[in-house]
Amino acid sequence: MAARPRPDFNPKTKEDGLTKRLKIFVENHVARQRGLLGMWAAEDIIGDIDPATGAMIEERRTDIVYGWNDDSQGMKLVFEFKRLGRQKRHRDHYLRDQGLGRFVTGIYSRKEAVAAMVGVLLDPEGEIVPPIRKALEDSALAATLRLCRTPAGLPYERPSALFQAADFDTEHERDAALAPTHGTIRVSHFFLPFGYPTTTRKHRSAKSSP
Repeated sequence: MAARPRPDFNPKTKEDGLTKRLKIFVENHVARQRGLLGMWAAEDIIGDIDPATGAMIEERRTDIVYGWNDDSQGMKLVFEFKRLGRQKRHRDHYLRDQGLGRFVTGIYSRKEAVAAMVGVLLDPEGEIVPPIRKALEDSALAATLRLCRTPAGLPYERPSALFQAADFDTEHERDAALAPTHGTIRVSHFFLPFGYPTTTRKHRSAKSSP
């Protein structure tokens, strides 16, 4: 889908427009050919209600989710997408409460062992992904994200232990109400470029944070 410019699927397309189209493309043209026979959904509604009153306590919508189950087990793999430029505000949006934090203190992937963050790259990968990995080394951010260190003492595992296409994994402690039985969730981080130059003069504005 990103191999060439398309009128309705390009770097200027809003995030929800990209994810809806991607979900439909995967479902119609990729999934069954790859043996992925479960259910795909875009903007899947999750949350909590008060059973006594029926009031909605919390409501969220996940970008894309793949669900599968058989007689012995089930899974819901949530993909949270973010459009990413080189700016620090993009990086913060990806890593904090509205991004990765949703899998830590938020309600995304409740009781699930694995999830996925997906960055849609608007600038060259080398200007976006290494700064994200570097930011995870900050002790305050690591504490906020409840990061588990690898045996080598790093805040991420690279390459990913789960998916060949992912750049790295992070593992996070979660509260008991949100965590699977072993207490942590592992998030794989994918970064998807468009297959053609995407940087514009406006996007290079000197007002953008480094």
